[in-house]
Amino acid sequence: MRIATWNVNSIKARFPTVQEVLQNIDCDVVCLQELKCETDAFPYMELEEAGWNCAVLGQKSYNGVALLSKYPLEDVTKGLSTMEDDQARFIEALVMAETPFRVGGLYLPNGNPAPGPKFDYKLEWMACLLDHARERLKAEEPYVLCGDYNTIPTAVDCWDETKWADDALALPETREAFRRIKNLGMTDAFEITDGRAHQYTFWDYQGGAFQKDHGIRIDHLLVSPQAADRLQSVEIYRKARSLDKPSDHVPVIGVFED
Repeated sequence: MRIATWNVNSIKARFPTVQEVLQNIDCDVVCLQELKCETDAFPYMELEEAGWNCAVLGQKSYNGVALLSKYPLEDVTKGLSTMEDDQARFIEALVMAETPFRVGGLYLPNGNPAPGPKFDYKLEWMACLLDHARERLKAEEPYVLCGDYNTIPTAVDCWDETKWADDALALPETREAFRRIKNLGMTDAFEITDGRAHQYTFWDYQGGAFQKDHGIRIDHLLVSPQAADRLQSVEIYRKARSLDKPSDHVPVIGVFED
């Protein structure tokens, strides 16, 4: 069972690249973020013809999340159960593989500038995500909560800590909120299967950041104990960043025993 998360940074603007990457990474489930299109404008036909079952929560011009699965999807929920939110940032479903996995895909708020209302919203969203995950973990099922967390967990998850010291992605309050989610019993899949320093999932378009490897790790798969028991490896698919019209993020793929 291969489960990926990927912020595509506009599925319509980059759809040929999205199609190429989906074919290359050969996953069973893919969580997409930052669709930047309304639900009805999502390219269902093309993806369904390629064998995907699609669950989508879109929004005009901003945000937007989707779950793609080669297996049937059941119990689809859109939006956090613990928060009323007019932004399309969360979707979740039960993936009906031989061993069912519950998979949540999220696009956590950026939070800049901080301090300010956007940072307050980020912290509120993370607190509601904490409450949602706490309830989900009571089911004691394989659960993968993945997406663009807009969180740099530690100093070694960015190319230069000093450049990010005042950014909402790396502020102590953000990192503490991320740790609280992990402390529920969720594990950072990359951390336990690889754990190398300075492995990135995002490089800005400006200043030759990718060529210089000036990146950050902000796309994560957090897994329940039942999913961690099945976890075999994690891959950051860097090749996607060097394609034509790339997203500034790349897929992160978790491989699980089904």
